[in-house]
Amino acid sequence: MNISASYLRSRLAVVGVILIGLAGAITPAVTNAKEARGAVTNLPLPRFVSMKAAEGNVRRGPSLTHKIDWVFKRRGMPLEITAEYGHWRRVRDRDGAGGWVHYALLSGARTVLIEEDMLTVHARPEPSAPVTAAFELGVVARLGQCDVSWCSISAGGYRGWAPKEKLWGVAPDELRD
Repeated sequence: MNISASYLRSRLAVVGVILIGLAGAITPAVTNAKEARGAVTNLPLPRFVSMKAAEGNVRRGPSLTHKIDWVFKRRGMPLEITAEYGHWRRVRDRDGAGGWVHYALLSGARTVLIEEDMLTVHARPEPSAPVTAAFELGVVARLGQCDVSWCSISAGGYRGWAPKEKLWGVAPDELRD
């Protein structure tokens, strides 16, 4: 069978477009993170969510046929969504480890991870305000309001305001009412 070079080039060009298109759907090009939107939900990318399930498989790709790399085993753990593909979300945890998780395992409820041992939280968003509690390193807390540099958090029946830079699961420029 004799195939011309021009025919091969045209077929490769079509395949290349299909592959580039598929890669774009899985890994969207991000030129400005503030403008990036998910192809499926039209929600901002990246964005924070939490684990709804007590256990969730993390896969190498966005389907059940992809290998499971590990399992998240902490309900409420904050995760960052970095891409969308159908019913799948590419997520990463505080350590940068990630993969693809089915959207049904995720919740829009916002949580944060405490990044300082015995982090003191205050009655108001100011360092001189009375201390209401101290949270241990690694505690998962519910996220409430956030201003420019402080966020309201709660865990274990305790609540207060913590410096935003001591929390993972909230963007540095994020404001919440």
